[in-house]
Amino acid sequence: MLSLDGFRHDYIEKHQAKNLAKIAQQGVRAEAMIPVYPANTFPNHISLVTGLHPSQHGIVNNYFYDKQRPKDDSYAMYGMGKGLKDSTWIQALPLWNLVEFHGRKAATFFWPESDARINGALPTYHYHYSKYSDYQQRVDQIIAWLSLPEVSRPRFVAGYFSLTDTVGHDVGPDAKETFEAVQRVDALVGELYRRLQALPVKVNLVIVSDHGMTTVDKNQLISVESLGISDDFVYENEGAQVMIYARPGVDDERIAQEKARLSETAKGRYLVLNEQQRAQREYPTGPRTGDIVLEIHAPARFVSENDEHISTGGHGYLPGHPDMGATFVAAGPVFKQGVTLPPMSSLEVYPGIAKIMGLPLLSDVASDGAIFAQGIK
Repeated sequence: MLSLDGFRHDYIEKHQAKNLAKIAQQGVRAEAMIPVYPANTFPNHISLVTGLHPSQHGIVNNYFYDKQRPKDDSYAMYGMGKGLKDSTWIQALPLWNLVEFHGRKAATFFWPESDARINGALPTYHYHYSKYSDYQQRVDQIIAWLSLPEVSRPRFVAGYFSLTDTVGHDVGPDAKETFEAVQRVDALVGELYRRLQALPVKVNLVIVSDHGMTTVDKNQLISVESLGISDDFVYENEGAQVMIYARPGVDDERIAQEKARLSETAKGRYLVLNEQQRAQREYPTGPRTGDIVLEIHAPARFVSENDEHISTGGHGYLPGHPDMGATFVAAGPVFKQGVTLPPMSSLEVYPGIAKIMGLPLLSDVASDGAIFAQGIK
């Protein structure tokens, strides 16, 4: 399974990804894959390999506080990749652990949090996460793993390319540089696919992305500092959301007052989520998801006064936004050929791959993988 970070569902046509188009023709492709909320990198990558919503697996955004971890007058904060030193941030069983627990080997190359010792276990083969590693090395290593003798060969491999997300943020989804980034990633995917077919073993290739990308209107930016959030709270600005946490000792009445004040301040520019809206997003109030959540809709964005760079492209918005749609393409001996699937949830990937591998699921998942299954022979 290969993840192309920020590779929007329509980039194959929009940026002429010929190799991905060919792989889709020889296999299956979803019209779009719908991410989980929020449509950000780390929560979605963990959902892809656990089949669970962020509120269930614990990684509720790229950065967030945890009220169950007091620290001075505030709380401990999660940041991308923090599971390496403290795997208790992840509260679910990822695919590579599922594979290993059934006596098979797994390998990961920079899939987010795949170097965390979750449930006391690591993939047999893995690299510590770094988004800056050479891309050719990743392709070469995947082929090397799959070329090992059967006793040593991993049955599941997860890889990760971040380039299209990085460039999409810098210049937006429509820029020439994004086209060039897609061309580079597409060439690498094409090389990987050709080399997989040349192996003596049959390999299924599943290509996913975590979310899409949309253009940010820099005339619709809202400074979080301008909202006047009380010192009774700490907050984390994630661009499409601001997650606000009451400090230790601040009671529910004070939270309600601040929520009401922010609702009055909104004046249609953003939304202060109520419990019904949070339930619709599978984002209930909890120690990590914040006592108050502010949500903004594209193309607007929350920013901070100390931001050194304002991105031209952004994500994290409601999963139903058309530009948030992710990519799903799969080909190999178990997949049908030339099949287009309707839009499907990213939560279908985990049960779908487990089914292909004949692995029983060890936990309840959020999807039965029914649409994914339509692409299997």
